[in-house]
Amino acid sequence: MRYTTTHIVTALLALTLLVLTGQGLYIVPEGKQALLFQFGKIMGEAKQEAGLYMKIPFIQKVKFLEKRILNWDGLPETIPTGDKKFIKVDTTARWKIDKPILFVNKLYDFNRAQSKIKNIIDSATRDVISSNNLVEAVRNTNAILDKRTASLRKKNDIDTIDLSEDEISGEIRPVEIGREQLSQMIINIARPQLQGFGITLIDVQLRRIAYEESVEEKVYDRMISERKRIAEKIISFGKGEQAKIRGKIAKDLQQIRSEAYREVQEIKGTAEADAISIYAGAIKGHEDFYEFLRTLEVYETSLRSDTSFILSSDSRLMSLLSKGSSSKE
Repeated sequence: MRYTTTHIVTALLALTLLVLTGQGLYIVPEGKQALLFQFGKIMGEAKQEAGLYMKIPFIQKVKFLEKRILNWDGLPETIPTGDKKFIKVDTTARWKIDKPILFVNKLYDFNRAQSKIKNIIDSATRDVISSNNLVEAVRNTNAILDKRTASLRKKNDIDTIDLSEDEISGEIRPVEIGREQLSQMIINIARPQLQGFGITLIDVQLRRIAYEESVEEKVYDRMISERKRIAEKIISFGKGEQAKIRGKIAKDLQQIRSEAYREVQEIKGTAEADAISIYAGAIKGHEDFYEFLRTLEVYETSLRSDTSFILSSDSRLMSLLSKGSSSKE
């Protein structure tokens, strides 16, 4: 098969048309936006809707930018707080390219944008953190302090223990502003500055707060010392209460013993009186017989082989022996 000049020209024209068509069309994907450049100058408005668009082949070039929300992660930075405590603050932010033409004119690409965001947010964070106390960057509410105080008062009857409010709260201080409001303060400072670069700052978060290593050990030592001091006060209070309870127990025990002894003596006295009364009733009218029995008891207990008595002959104690001796005779 032989190709004529017409065939060759037609083929070249078709190929040229195909190349030109490919160079003259471009696609904007979902989540992207595009700018057309002609000799280094932006042409028209940004294409922010996904779809197929036309451009002049070989003359105009396309630059794609993100339309989605982007993330920025900062590096931990040591910052002094308002109460002179050095802490490491790690921040993160979300942002998007809101004005692509302004963005490209000011920053041109993503890397420069990240660097600019870092400088502005770090500066705003430093200003806010250094103007507020540590507690404001750590917590949002006083719930943990209220819970701790209630727990201490419940377990240790702390109202009766001489503890100051500082000792009760320890390192936990009341929150007046809170972490979320500090984040909003950083946003309020940084957002207007970034808007001048075509960037909308959506959110900033204090991702992590930590003591600077050089002061961390000192802070922990102070917290331990503080807890020990509180423990000693509570133990001392407990020992005082223990002494009070033991004293009351001893007093109550002595009172119980005294009352019991009194009742015993009363019972014994009543019993002895009854016994004497019964005994007296038994011997009433039989005095001679009773005297005879008592004399025999005396003889039994007193007259032994190793016992000597010197008594007169008319002694009543010897009368029974004397009478007995005369009767034998």
